[in-house]
Amino acid sequence: MSGVRVIAGRYGGRRLVAPHGAVTRPTAARVREALFAILADVSGANVLDLYAGTGALALEALSRGATRATLVEHDRAALEAIRANVAALELGAVAHVVPLRLPRALASVLERGPFDLVLCDPPWADREAAGKVLARLAAEGGLAAGARVVLEHAARDADPAVLGLNPSDRRTWGDTAVTLFRAP
Repeated sequence: MSGVRVIAGRYGGRRLVAPHGAVTRPTAARVREALFAILADVSGANVLDLYAGTGALALEALSRGATRATLVEHDRAALEAIRANVAALELGAVAHVVPLRLPRALASVLERGPFDLVLCDPPWADREAAGKVLARLAAEGGLAAGARVVLEHAARDADPAVLGLNPSDRRTWGDTAVTLFRAP
C-alpha cells in the first residue's frame, strides 16, 4: 500500500495508507488543501464521505474539527485501507464505515444524518450516477439546512447539476475540478 498524509489539524502530517493500483484514486494533497481552505471552518460538522476510497477527505475533516463522519465504500482493498486509517488515528468512536455499494448504502447512511458536509469523489466515469445519489440524499432528508456538498469530477466535464441542490462554486486544479453545492 502507498501513502498519503493528513494535511492539517489535529492529525496533520499523519500518514494514511492507500491501496496500490488505479481502482482507488486519492484526492491529491493540493486539491484537499485548497478544498478545505474554501470550506474553511468544519468544526462540529457531521460529515458524509461517499466513494470514500482511503477515507482521506473524511479524515481530513475530522482532523480539522468535524465531530463525526460516515464513510461509504465497497471496494475490499479500499475498505481495508479506511479501517487501518481509522484505527491508526484512533477515530473508531466517530468514524462509521458503511461497506456497501451506492445507492444501496443510502438506507444505512440516512440513519446517521442529516449531514452538514458531503464529500463525494466518485470514479469520474460515475459522476452522473453520483449526482443521482446526491439528489436522492437531498430528497430523503439526508442534508441539514444549508449543508455544503462537494462533488469532485474531471475538469473537462461540464458543470454538473444535482436536483435539489444549488451550485455555489466550481474550482479547477489541473485535470481535477470540484463543484460545490448548498442545500436550501
